Amino acid sequence: MQMIIVDDEAHWVDNLSTTKPWHELGIEQVHRAYSAQEALRIIETYPIDLVISDILMPEMTGIELIEKIRERDKRIKCIILSGHSDFEYAQEALRNQAVDYLLKPPTDAELTEAARSAIAQLKAEWENVSSRERTENTLRENLPLLRGQLLLNALHGERLSEEEWARKLESYGLPFRRGDSALLLVRLEDEFGQRWSNGQQLLEYAILNIADEIFGEYANVWGVKEEHGYLAFLLQFRDTAEVGADLLLEKLSMQLQAKVKQFLKGSLSIVTTETFVFPDKAAERYRHALAYFRQIVGDEREFVMRAGDLERSVSQESLDVLHAPPGLGNLLEAGRWDAAERKLLDICAELDEKGSESWEHCLEAGYVVASSFAHYAHRNGQSLASLIGEDIEPLQNGDAFASIGKLRNWSLGALGKLKESVSSEVKDIRSVYVKKIQEFVERNLHLDVSLRALADHVNLHPTHLSKLYKIETGEGVSDYVFRLRMETACHMLKTTEKKIYEISSEIGYLDPAYFIKVFKRQYGVTPQDYRDGKATT
Repeated sequence: MQMIIVDDEAHWVDNLSTTKPWHELGIEQVHRAYSAQEALRIIETYPIDLVISDILMPEMTGIELIEKIRERDKRIKCIILSGHSDFEYAQEALRNQAVDYLLKPPTDAELTEAARSAIAQLKAEWENVSSRERTENTLRENLPLLRGQLLLNALHGERLSEEEWARKLESYGLPFRRGDSALLLVRLEDEFGQRWSNGQQLLEYAILNIADEIFGEYANVWGVKEEHGYLAFLLQFRDTAEVGADLLLEKLSMQLQAKVKQFLKGSLSIVTTETFVFPDKAAERYRHALAYFRQIVGDEREFVMRAGDLERSVSQESLDVLHAPPGLGNLLEAGRWDAAERKLLDICAELDEKGSESWEHCLEAGYVVASSFAHYAHRNGQSLASLIGEDIEPLQNGDAFASIGKLRNWSLGALGKLKESVSSEVKDIRSVYVKKIQEFVERNLHLDVSLRALADHVNLHPTHLSKLYKIETGEGVSDYVFRLRMETACHMLKTTEKKIYEISSEIGYLDPAYFIKVFKRQYGVTPQDYRDGKATT
C-alpha cells in the first residue's frame, strides 16, 4: 500500500512522512509532494491508495485536488488537513468523499485513526472484489470457459470470417468488435504456490476479477489462462478514456500488480503490447509478448513492461512425456528454463524405462529436442550453431543421439548455452538503458532529470526503470543523480571561481539556500567552507 502527503509547507510534509509509524498500518511507501500539481504527477506514476492533503495551497486547493483525483481514480482515499475550522470546507470535503477532515496540527491518535479508517474502507472494497465466494460463483459458470476458449483460439491464430467472429462475440455476450486492442500477459510468481496450493483456480479467478474491476472502468476486458501458465487479457479501450492508451495501460497494470500483492499476497510480472487490430494481429502480438517475457523480463520479478521492438526392441510404445504438454518448444518460448530442464530429464528418464536398446525412441526424442532448440534459435533471428557453439558438431554427425546418456549430456549442455545466451542478451539490453540514462543525466544535470523525465527519455515506466537500474548498478536512479550532483558541486568548488548560486543552478538546484542545506547535510560543512578547505569528510 502506498500513500502521498501533500502540503506547500515542506517541513510539514517531511515531518509527517518520516516521524509516523506508517508501516504499522501496512503502508509500505510514503511519497512527498509540495504542491497539488506534483501530487497529481506522482499519482499518475505510482499506485497510490491514500492521500493526506492540506486544504489551502497555491494554485490548487485540497478540495480541487480531490476532484482531480476522483476524475482519475475513484478508489483512492483522501484525508484533508486544515488550519481553519471552516464548516463549509468540511462540508465540501465530505461531498467529495474525503474520509476525514482534521484540524492542524492533528494528534497522532487522530491521524492514525483517520488513516486506519481509510485503509479499512480500501480493504473492504478490494476484499469484496477478490472474495472467494465471488470467485467460486464465477467458477461454477460455464460461460467464462467458453469465452476463454474463444480467446485462446484467437491467440493461436484461428481463422474465422469477420461474420463468424461477430456472431460468436455476440452469442457469448462479449462487448468486443474488430478493431484496436491491446494484450496483457500476466505471470504469477512463485510465492503464490505455497499459499494457494489447493486453490490455484480460485486464485486465477480472483486475479481475473481484480483485473476486471481495475481495467473495466476504461476498457472492455477479456481474460483467460493460456498454456504457458500466464493469464492473458485482451483490452479494448473506450472512447471515453481520458489519457493515451499506452500510459493508461501501464498505470492500470501497476494497480493490478499492487492490489494482487496487497490482497492475494503474491507478486505479478506483466508485459503489455502496443495496440493492434483484433483479431487479425492477435496471434502475432501474443507471440511477441511471450518473446518479451523471455528476452527482457527473464527471471526478474514484479515488472510491468511494454513489449517494444526486440534487438535481435522393446515394444514401440509412444513417448508420453516427450509429447505431453507443455511441449519443450513452448517452455523455451516462454523462457521457463527450469521447467525445460526438468522436461529434458523426464524425457531421458522415460527413455531409460523403455530400455537402452530402443534406438528409435532415442532418435525420436533427439529429433524433437534438436528441432525445438533450432526453432527457438530461428524464432529469435539466430542460428542454432551460433548459440551452442561446438555442441553443434555432435548434432551434425549424429553422435548426440547415439545413446540415452549422450542425448542427456548433449541436450542439457545445449540448453545451458541457450539460457546463457538469453541472460547475456538481457544484460546487454539493460546496460544500454543504464548508459542512456547516465549520458542523459550528465548532459542535462541543470535541467529536469527526475525519474519521470528519465523514464520518458528511454520509454519505460518510472517504477520499472528504477528497478532495472538498481538491478544493473546496485544503486537507485535518484541516488545516482544526487551523488553526481554532489560530486560535480565539489569539483566546481575546487576548480572554478563560480559563485555558489551559479554552481547551484548548474547542477539543478534553483534555490541556492536549499542547495547549501543539502550540501551541508551530505558533507558536514557549507559549500563555502568546503571551498576554503574546511571539509570534515
